[in-house]
Amino acid sequence: QVQLEESGGGLVQAGASVSLSCAASGRTFSNYFMGWFRQAPGKERDFVATISKGGGSTWYSDSVKGRFTISRDNTKNTVYLQMNSLKPEDTAVYYCAARDSRWYSIDRKGYSYWGQGTQVTVSS
Repeated sequence: QVQLEESGGGLVQAGASVSLSCAASGRTFSNYFMGWFRQAPGKERDFVATISKGGGSTWYSDSVKGRFTISRDNTKNTVYLQMNSLKPEDTAVYYCAARDSRWYSIDRKGYSYWGQGTQVTVSS
């Protein structure tokens, strides 16, 4: 198993950049695809980005493509989400998640382990 803890959220203005981190503990970090999801008030938890076990491949939702970058450092058991050009509609609780599989997933049901979430609020 793996335990996940997000950090780096906060209140920022539109157009700003924020970097989120997710620290993992437990089983070997490199065994997992890692993903970021977000959930706004009254909305479902939606896919943001995912990264392959070795970090060589990434996938993004259309709404964040070109603005957000997911990365990982397996020597530090950490996955990151660099968020640029933030918009008010990016406001949400951001969750880190881990997937133990041989293939990636953009579905929250494909992830077995979740962090507690970190709030990102973007003001206009």
